[in-house]
Amino acid sequence: MTFRKFEEIEAWKIGRKLVKTIYEVTEMGSFAKDYGLRDQIRRAAVSICSNIAEGFGRRGNREFANFLWIAKGSTAEVQSQIYHAYDLKYVKRDVCRSIYNEANVIGVKLYHLIQSLSDTSLKGISYKRI
Repeated sequence: MTFRKFEEIEAWKIGRKLVKTIYEVTEMGSFAKDYGLRDQIRRAAVSICSNIAEGFGRRGNREFANFLWIAKGSTAEVQSQIYHAYDLKYVKRDVCRSIYNEANVIGVKLYHLIQSLSDTSLKGISYKRI
């Protein structure tokens, strides 16, 4: 697998859509007024894409994988926070499930990419990032 730029990474593409969704959802009703939760879930969603991009820009697979782990952690943070939003009745169940599942897809893709990086570095093969 070869990436010439971080925008080609599927997890980043889905993350970008997730950020848009999070911003749209957090602009409505009571969610918009809960500045703490609103800002935290927004930062977590943005962190996913930011860490994928930053890791891509670093040297070597090990550093890239470390940033992907951080991005994966941010997906779990989004999942946890959307539960809080649901519990507080800021979002409906279908919105909660949709955001949770989208973050889950990103997390799975990140995990597979991390595994791919680990496999290639163990074999002494450089992961191709042109």
